[in-house]
Amino acid sequence: QVQLVESGGRLVQAGDSLRLSCQASFRTYSIYYMGWFRQAPGKEREFVGAINWIAGRTIYAESAKGRFIVSRDNAKYTVYLQMNGLKPEDTAVYYCAARTGGASTSTRDYDYWGQGTQVTVSS
Repeated sequence: QVQLVESGGRLVQAGDSLRLSCQASFRTYSIYYMGWFRQAPGKEREFVGAINWIAGRTIYAESAKGRFIVSRDNAKYTVYLQMNGLKPEDTAVYYCAARTGGASTSTRDYDYWGQGTQVTVSS
């Protein structure tokens, strides 16, 4: 059983930075990748970035490269999404997800999901 709880979303202005957190509860070390996704109104959920829980290796969507950073604190069972230079088009509900397999950018491959946290970027 894996539970994920996101926090940190709020209203910010364009150009601001924001860090989201995802507190995870694991019963085993079977989780290999933790990912961040986002969903804007009227759009499909899309991949933002992910991190290998053990090795710390990261992958990113093209839209996130250079602005967003995914990191983790194994001792705290927490994954972070640092977002810099936020733009109005980054406005979305941001979700944390976990999977037991290898690296993936597809929502279909993730087994566990949090409830999401709203990020709104004003222009």
